[in-house]
Amino acid sequence: MPSFDEVLKEAGEFGRFQKRVFFLLCQTGVTFSFLFASVVFLGQAPGNYWCRIPGAAELSKRCGWSLEEERNFTVLPLRLGNMSSNGECERLDVAWDASVSCASPLDRYGNGSMGNLSLATCHDSWVYKQPHSSIVSEYNLVCGNAWMLDLSQAILNLGFLTGAFILGYAADRYGRILIYLLSCLGVGICGIIVAFAPNFTVFLIFRFLQGVFGKGTWMTCYVIVTEIVGSDQRIVGIVIQIFFTLGIMILPGIAYLVPTWQGIQLAISLPNFLFLLYYWVVPESPRWLLTRKKGEKALKIMHNIAKHNGKYLSPHYSEITISNEEVSNPSFLDLVRTPRMRTNTLILMYAWFTSALVYQGLVMRLGIVGGNLYLDFFISGAVELPAALLILVTIDRIGRRLPFGISNIVAGIACLITAFLPEDIPWLKTTVATLGRLGITMAFEIVYLVNTELYPTTLRNFGVSLCSSLCDLGGIIAPFLLFRLAAIWLELPLIIFSILAVVCGLLVLLLPETKGISLPETVEDVEQLS
Repeated sequence: MPSFDEVLKEAGEFGRFQKRVFFLLCQTGVTFSFLFASVVFLGQAPGNYWCRIPGAAELSKRCGWSLEEERNFTVLPLRLGNMSSNGECERLDVAWDASVSCASPLDRYGNGSMGNLSLATCHDSWVYKQPHSSIVSEYNLVCGNAWMLDLSQAILNLGFLTGAFILGYAADRYGRILIYLLSCLGVGICGIIVAFAPNFTVFLIFRFLQGVFGKGTWMTCYVIVTEIVGSDQRIVGIVIQIFFTLGIMILPGIAYLVPTWQGIQLAISLPNFLFLLYYWVVPESPRWLLTRKKGEKALKIMHNIAKHNGKYLSPHYSEITISNEEVSNPSFLDLVRTPRMRTNTLILMYAWFTSALVYQGLVMRLGIVGGNLYLDFFISGAVELPAALLILVTIDRIGRRLPFGISNIVAGIACLITAFLPEDIPWLKTTVATLGRLGITMAFEIVYLVNTELYPTTLRNFGVSLCSSLCDLGGIIAPFLLFRLAAIWLELPLIIFSILAVVCGLLVLLLPETKGISLPETVEDVEQLS
């Protein structure tokens, strides 16, 4: 009985059939990147808002004031009386009723001096010039509620983490393509509910679920692609990342053309329904079918692959064997029981955590630094494309370890320099920050590859799943670290990013080099790597 890899070689390892499936599934990378980075545009800070005095809406209607006139009566006296307040988080501690004059509504309160008026903290009376432009204005995520914007992104990443475990398990048990299609359906439905959420609680619940299903689409598409091609998966994995980058570049165009956050949310969610058409063109993974003892179905799919690739499978093939099956119940202890495995595991967990935290932090930072958000976001996405090219050029010539370490160190140094560059040289600040984004993107893409090469076959899937879960943990922490530290000093998050990335760059140099070495089959093979 031939092995699966032998049959795949005969059917074609990356022929027309695989290229078609590969291209179709890569589109998932585009929509996943929309979900991953959408908070930058969904959560844009409202340009102009203030706290409304109780009774101001009725008085404004009676007096025929425009919003600008109401703002002048509300905010300008506040600035005259208390120069430290801009009227966004505080209001005059008064209430307007029917007896208030339209010409001078504050005369009866001030006793001739605005400085005598006391202030009250604003709770839920904000007025926005563009009330539906972002979730910030929709759900009043300003002033004391600003942390809730951080929470919305943390909840999404918590969804990613949950989806990695639940849907990763489901894909192993019930099939890759079934879970992929259900995940696409889930992302679309939850995305629509998010767009029309009546309150912030409903928004958070379905954003979490969208994260769960979104991670399901991304994971299963990656697995399907890598399981139907030959053993050399480097280019496949990196090209999928390129489609993620294309999504990052397309997203600001969508946000620029669509004026409301609901419109943006629908535009990034609805394309997931199109992936349901893949039911008729993308087969189940034959590798998975073999692990579930469904050899006849696997063989039928392999004949179909061979036919589309212009190849011919021997009619004598009646059964395929699959080698290197997983151990039955791997645990975390299996990953840290021996010295080399322990070192690899701890460094890789830290690398995943740092890559995600710094990458997401730099992406979301674009939303708070000013400038042209749409253009800056597009440029920052475009700079990720050379990252894939640099990886393809270097990993087979120099190896994995050196580019992995240098990319982290470059990202860290660039973040540190950016933090201390003066604001009056914006082109230099942008250039250095872009270099940091390029470095951390390279590190993020290399960790995918290195992680698979440093675990034995019996523990590979479990090891990659466990280590990459630290990626989602980094994503949960990133928004809180960015927005809360930026409130103290705008560049403070960059200092933290710098320290994390440089330490990571030094640590990964302790990993063994895997260039030109066969994938380890056992823990003993890993221990012999140096």
